[in-house]
Amino acid sequence: MKFLTILLTMLACNNAQIPVSVENTAGKPATSPSSTTAMAGKTDSIVPPQYISGKLVKVEKNEDAWKRELNDLEFRVLRKEGTERAFTGDLWDNHEKGIFVCAGCGLPLFASETKFDSGTGWPSFYKPISEDCIADITDSSHGMDRTEVECARCGGHQGHVFPDGPPPTGLRYCINSVSLDFVKQ
Repeated sequence: MKFLTILLTMLACNNAQIPVSVENTAGKPATSPSSTTAMAGKTDSIVPPQYISGKLVKVEKNEDAWKRELNDLEFRVLRKEGTERAFTGDLWDNHEKGIFVCAGCGLPLFASETKFDSGTGWPSFYKPISEDCIADITDSSHGMDRTEVECARCGGHQGHVFPDGPPPTGLRYCINSVSLDFVKQ
């Protein structure tokens, strides 16, 4: 039974590509020269969210730009919605105090205080730092209905969220280590 649970969890963390786009009030993709410059390269530091007219400023890059900034595994997971193998990422067993940020743009996504050991081999959290930094997308791939989790700023695939987590939320954000960087406090 334990093997079946692990197998189903591993299958549930595989996914299909679903694009997300939010526009600013002018009907064009939101861009900001200062935010684009600040997020031009891969980062392992916190890049705070910026807002225009109450909407999160998006990072807009073409596929070639992402390929130059990310290694092959990061690109496959963040941009092509792949999944790293369970128990292989560098953050699934991290117990240090700090902030987990998007590996694509540095947006703070999860705090170490909300991380827990789910036994799945991927970092698991019961809530994000802020609801507006996470985009939840319906994912009906692989013959099941799931909720995909993306970075709300750059659209980078993070993983999935499931309703089998601990209190107080009852949620389990099952996130790929490669989708995150850790900023120690």
